[in-house]
Amino acid sequence: MRVLGFYGKGGIGKSTTVSNLSVLLAERGRRVLQLGCDPKSDSCYSLVADDVETVMQQWQLLGESDLTLDRCLMMGRHGVHCLEVGGPVPGTGCGGRGITKALELVGDAAALRVRYDVVLFDVLGDVVCGGFSAPMRSEYADEVYIVTSGEFRALFAANNIAHAVRSHARNGVRLGGLVPNLKGLDHELERIEQLGEAIGSRVLPAIPHDSAVADAELGRVPVVDRAPDSPASRALRALCDVIDAPALAQGTVPRPLTRAELDELFLRE
Repeated sequence: MRVLGFYGKGGIGKSTTVSNLSVLLAERGRRVLQLGCDPKSDSCYSLVADDVETVMQQWQLLGESDLTLDRCLMMGRHGVHCLEVGGPVPGTGCGGRGITKALELVGDAAALRVRYDVVLFDVLGDVVCGGFSAPMRSEYADEVYIVTSGEFRALFAANNIAHAVRSHARNGVRLGGLVPNLKGLDHELERIEQLGEAIGSRVLPAIPHDSAVADAELGRVPVVDRAPDSPASRALRALCDVIDAPALAQGTVPRPLTRAELDELFLRE
């Protein structure tokens, strides 16, 4: 079994990327669990037909003793199992607490291995402390992928996440690579490649800016299902080819940049 953690700046396209990869992996016969760790509960939105139910909602409804994994799982497209952590009422409580509870439900890696071939964690934004680093701290996500555009703030977040990967390398965590989700900026892929070279990480196939992605999301359908011949879908299949191959051997302990080094590399006077 492989456990993949996807991190990146908020709004960078992690949930879209992860949902499409889940579908593509399931089409290849993999038993897939997608675990959404964002309190907004939107990771699996394009995979499930009914209302999204979260671990936090079920916890409140059922109580501690009756809360089980099977009562929280949702069946998604192509047989993908979906689990949304959810969060407290906005402005109250800690969203990271839900991740901790979800990890208790799914059990250790040995328990997951019986049920799934691939588990994909879709982790909130670039928050890499507390509960949101739990997939790395708890020795679940041994392969981390960072979704990024070529915008400076996205690259800043990617470098910050690389610091977290390095901190948890003692748990066997490795950086599988940078996933470019392009916004159509000039020299965008070049900047991502510069960061990859600087921190010692490979850059995976890039997902181009494509209106088909937004159209698919308005229909609550992954783009690889709605527009399989679109540029984005072709790129996602190429990305899946790379990720589906045994990747941990190609993973690295990154060499994240200091703030001054990052500024020197990308900022212009």
